[in-house]
Amino acid sequence: MKVAVIGATGFVGAHITNELASRGIEVLGISRQEKASKKDNISYVAIDVTNVAALATALKGHDVVVNSFNPGWTNPNIYEDFITGSKAIQEAVKLSGVKRFITIGGAGSLYASEGGPQIIDTFPSDSPFYPGAKAAKDYLDIIKEEKELDWAFFSPALEMHQGITTGRTGKYRLGTDFPVMDQNGKNLLSGEDLAVVIADEVENPKHHRMRFTAAY
Repeated sequence: MKVAVIGATGFVGAHITNELASRGIEVLGISRQEKASKKDNISYVAIDVTNVAALATALKGHDVVVNSFNPGWTNPNIYEDFITGSKAIQEAVKLSGVKRFITIGGAGSLYASEGGPQIIDTFPSDSPFYPGAKAAKDYLDIIKEEKELDWAFFSPALEMHQGITTGRTGKYRLGTDFPVMDQNGKNLLSGEDLAVVIADEVENPKHHRMRFTAAY
């Protein structure tokens, strides 16, 4: 199996790339800057995701494209750049002929409760994370209209960051539109186990043209 990972050198993308490679999958890592690979089944290439033609060429021949693109949480134009980049990536995947597309979004579009608001709507709009979270929420609405690709949109846990030190447990529980809570009312997942979730979805697809989530 051959998988292309967009945003492969970021926090999420690097974990996904390494998890896929550990399973013997051939991985092409795509990011803003080229990187030397220490593993035989990982190669890296630098491509601007808004260069649709170049990206489509690089993606050709892969079985799955995993998108973990993020223009950077400190980017003052994160909303516009996230939407523009995500739409360009979606178009490039279609042009490449790859049908299976898994994209990593945000937790803000999850619903707080049945019939309740989306989680992003419970946070103040002046939060530094609001523009990026809103971009991911709005992109979910965009990809829901996609009819050509066999896509899946993954919302990470609300607590999924470098400060979670559980490492790779290989254990998680799946959900769809609501946060998966543990016995303490927490919704969390490590970066390593997020990668396990995505690699499992790559190898054994369960979610087709829908959003899903996971947590402990």
